[in-house]
Amino acid sequence: MNDHFTTIYEPPTPKEYNDLRLEGGISGKSLEAAAVGLKNSLFAVCIYDKTTLIGMGRVIGDGGAFFQIVDIVVKPSYQGKGLGKMVMKELINYLDKKHISRFLC
Repeated sequence: MNDHFTTIYEPPTPKEYNDLRLEGGISGKSLEAAAVGLKNSLFAVCIYDKTTLIGMGRVIGDGGAFFQIVDIVVKPSYQGKGLGKMVMKELINYLDKKHISRFLC
């Protein structure tokens, strides 16, 4: 791992989110939709290289019975370095701490 990688446990900005989705080959969202969705995340993990968002993932759901892992994306130039696995591990750790044994990916 690179010493410049930083893990943050909060959603990115709507612009960062949309830019990473598009670069990673996932459909873009309007900035308004992204702002609402990100604000309503139950949990998010973002990986930055200095100030650049390079990977992320989120848990969404109702907070009680339904949980879903979404938005797993790593910037293409950083793929193959285990960052996607790191994001998934953080999301699953969050669900484990909440004693959630069933969720959707």
